[in-house]
Parts: sequence; C-alpha cells; structure tokens
Amino acid sequence: MRTCEEPRPPNGQSPIALAAGQSEYGFAEKVVEGMFIVVNSITIKIHSKAFHASFELWQLQGYSVNPNWQQSDLRLTRITDPQRGEVLTFKELTWQTLRIEADATDNGDQDPVTTPLRLITNQGRIQISLKRRTKDCNVVASKLMFLLDDLLWVLTDSQLKAMMKYAESLSEAMEKSAQQRKSLAPESVQITPPAPSTQQSWSQPFGVSPNASSISQYFDKHDMKESSYHLLISRLDLHICDDSHTRESGTLKHGMLGGAIQLTFRRMAFDYYPFHRAGDACKHWVRYSEAMETRGQWAKKLVSEFQSKMEKL
Repeated sequence: MRTCEEPRPPNGQSPIALAAGQSEYGFAEKVVEGMFIVVNSITIKIHSKAFHASFELWQLQGYSVNPNWQQSDLRLTRITDPQRGEVLTFKELTWQTLRIEADATDNGDQDPVTTPLRLITNQGRIQISLKRRTKDCNVVASKLMFLLDDLLWVLTDSQLKAMMKYAESLSEAMEKSAQQRKSLAPESVQITPPAPSTQQSWSQPFGVSPNASSISQYFDKHDMKESSYHLLISRLDLHICDDSHTRESGTLKHGMLGGAIQLTFRRMAFDYYPFHRAGDACKHWVRYSEAMETRGQWAKKLVSEFQSKMEKL
C-alpha cells in the first residue's frame, strides 16, 4: 500500500454486484458475506513519503456474526429494512499475533539516524458494522471497533519522537481524505421498494414477525446513526525510556544514563466520529453520559454565535 498525495475517487458500486450482473444488494452479496475466511499469515507493507511500515498478522480469521457479536445462523447476521431501503451487516476479525514495525525512509524528512518503531501484541479482534443501501450497495455508515487485551509497549524517547513525526507526515493525507468523505457524505437516503419475498426470507431473524413495524424497531436498535471508529484496550503498560547517554570527558558517568517512566492504563478507550456536526445530539454515542448534556448546551451556543456572525458578514 502507498499513501496518495491526493485522495483517489470513490470506488463506486460493489464489484461483487456488478460481476453478478446486478446493481442492488442481492444473492451474490449474501454468499460472499457468509464466507468464513482463515489465513495463516498476512503481511501488509505501507510506503509513505516519510516512512515505511509493515503489519504482520498470524492466524487471521474473518466471519459473520449477529448484532450481539456471536456466531450464529447466517440469517441472523444481517438486518434488512425494506421501508428504509437499507441493510445492516456485522463482521468480526480475530488474530493470534500482530507485529507492527515502522522506520524512516532514506529520502524522507526524518532525522538521519532514527530508531525503528516496533510493537508486538497478542490476541485481538476488530468488530465491523456496515449500513448499506440495498439499491446500489453503497455504504451509508460504518462502525469499526478495535479491541485489544493486555498490551505491553516499551518505547525509547527517540522512538516516541519518530512516532510523532510519522503521525505528522500522515496528517495531511488523512485530512484531505476526510474532506473528500465529508463532501461525498449522503445528505439523505432514498427509499427503495421492498425486495421480493425470496430476498426478504434471507434477512428476517428468527422470532421476529415479518410486519414492517417490528423490522423497523429491530433495525433501529442496532442502527448506526453516523460513521465512527473506536479503540478499546483492556490494559496498557507503557514504558518510556531515555536511550541517550551523558558522557563527561569521554567517560560514561555512572548514574547519568537517563530515566524511565511507566504508565498503566486500564480500559482505555478512544472514540472518533468524523462526520459529527457541531451542536448535534450525542445520545447515540457509545459512551454517552449525562455529563455530555452540559457540553452539548454550550456547543449549540457557540454554533449559534458563529452562525450569527457569519450572517452579518
């Protein structure tokens, strides 16, 4: 993989649907979604203007799950609402070991001497929720949760500085990509007519009556109001060490080898909502609390003040 100076245009319609000679969510999509994938090892190499990185995964598995993130009948792994013309699907990826390594490129803007950044983790998983339109299979919203168990990470100060520079080199490309996604984000969803009865039989879960109201309520319960990305680490032990050495008259002075700091985080979580508009409600957020109500009030006030100033200009 390579980072682009300018973001590429969207991929358009689903290639699976086009190869099957159909333009809407149908049998071909359901067959591909139902596949259970097992990969012994996979290596992903990323090249950027400032650095190159590699991701190595062992014992990777990908499969469909129900809205409660449990493996079950495939008919329970999707929720289709014909009235909305949308379908929800749920996936999970698991692995045994993940190795991440990053280093500066020779022609990059990094320092001549840098320390490669390395991270090795144990078991982890990614939970993916997708909301698509049934008429063209385009993704309307998505939710990605990156879950890690106990994680031990030893960083030197030079590695920490290098990591900050790597993040800075990617920030411009990520900002351009985010602007493109926001400009292409759908403002409204067009309603498509109900699919044939043979199609509906695939999407209705057991124990749910086929009437429109029950399907709509079940859809609302697991719906993604907007796209979001989440990282949850059960326990993180972070060790930051000073790898610089103080020398005096060519002799290493004892007791001046630098210092170290250890940070322990429990249930550390990061939530990112890239398309959330200022002043909008936050009740659908994963970790919503009543304390956000106060924040929402002054956020709406700031937005109204900004809008009034813009109107005057």
